[in-house]
Amino acid sequence: MITDSRTSPALPLSPAEVPAQAHRNGRRSLAVVGVNHALHDGYTDMIYVLLPVWQAEFGLGYVALAVLRSLYAGALAGLQMPAAALADRFGVRAVLTLGTLLGAGGYALAGASGGLVGLCVALIVSGAGSSTQHPLASAVIARAYGSAARGPLGTYNFTGDLGKAALPPLVGFLLTQADWRPVLWLVAGGGLVVALVVAGLLPCEAASRGHTPAKRAAPGGGERMSDPTGFRLLVAIGMLDNAARPAFLIYLPFLLQAKGAGLSLVGIAFALVAVGGALGKAVFGRIGEQIGVTRSVILTESGTAVAILAAVLLPLAPVLVVLPLLGLMLNGTSSVLYGTVPELAPGGRVERAFAIFYTWTLGGSALATPLLYGPLGDAVGPGWATMASAATAAAVVPLMLVLSPRLAAPSTQETSTP
Repeated sequence: MITDSRTSPALPLSPAEVPAQAHRNGRRSLAVVGVNHALHDGYTDMIYVLLPVWQAEFGLGYVALAVLRSLYAGALAGLQMPAAALADRFGVRAVLTLGTLLGAGGYALAGASGGLVGLCVALIVSGAGSSTQHPLASAVIARAYGSAARGPLGTYNFTGDLGKAALPPLVGFLLTQADWRPVLWLVAGGGLVVALVVAGLLPCEAASRGHTPAKRAAPGGGERMSDPTGFRLLVAIGMLDNAARPAFLIYLPFLLQAKGAGLSLVGIAFALVAVGGALGKAVFGRIGEQIGVTRSVILTESGTAVAILAAVLLPLAPVLVVLPLLGLMLNGTSSVLYGTVPELAPGGRVERAFAIFYTWTLGGSALATPLLYGPLGDAVGPGWATMASAATAAAVVPLMLVLSPRLAAPSTQETSTP
């Protein structure tokens, strides 16, 4: 279990006060980890806006650019489970705070770096800091809201896309006014502020043993049993979904520049994707409860494939119109998948299940980009490499049909909302 060793003794609450206190702590926890999520996801996606700048400064090819992005993503993915282990010992709040400080410190170091090696080290440091927030924050929400956690998890994912909608266009604008190094110092300062928010406002009780989520009901009634095979299928689907997103985004600035866009418009384009993605994460977490996980995932992945093809083939103005819809579909799947993790968690170990899920899905994305999509871009160009990301999204559909019989039927019960 994840506990917070720094929780101080408190007077016991009356039975009537316990539900109200738990509800307040749940909403406060969701707000704090949501702000933290916005920062870290913004840190992740602003790399895409910086890639053309780094390409021009260091003379890099697409493989090298993919490696740069994967240094950050690989550190983020590979340290998910160690982050959960650290939280066991030092507490969720302490580890989330330290992770945010590291994430900001990595970008401050990147701004101070004098060359490519320093930049690579800085991206690893920042990615290591960002590795803390996904598994720990997701487990906090799952425990706070119990069996009604799918909607709040969708809201948590929505907050991440708010960061993606804010930081990339801000960075894109600032890059037209200043060198990239002081721009990174500025966004690192924002990370310091968020770390103080996490340290001061995240309730210690949010990660206590008293907030274990209730078991989901099986389709035939009763509690769902552990389903390792179903969980493995879910992880495989998550890996494909997570590989398609960066495979598209890493080439988006180059596709847009080929259509005549400047750096400021590239930043705006990422904001359009992120706004659609934020809506997708907020909406599809709850849509999954109504129409079912299978239908939701098939809808989002098919829509993603079609929208990516449209982004490659259409001229600049129509592409900008398509991008919010593409973001809606591209990110909508994740909320549905994240909400299914507690349902299929082997042995009911939610923190470990989230850590495994994020490790494999983000790790697969980090490896696929430089090993597959980067060389493909150098070999056949950004357009055809981007089309490969559409094929990756479409490959989710048959796996989802295999997983479908192992999932609970859509819940018709009203759930709590944040």
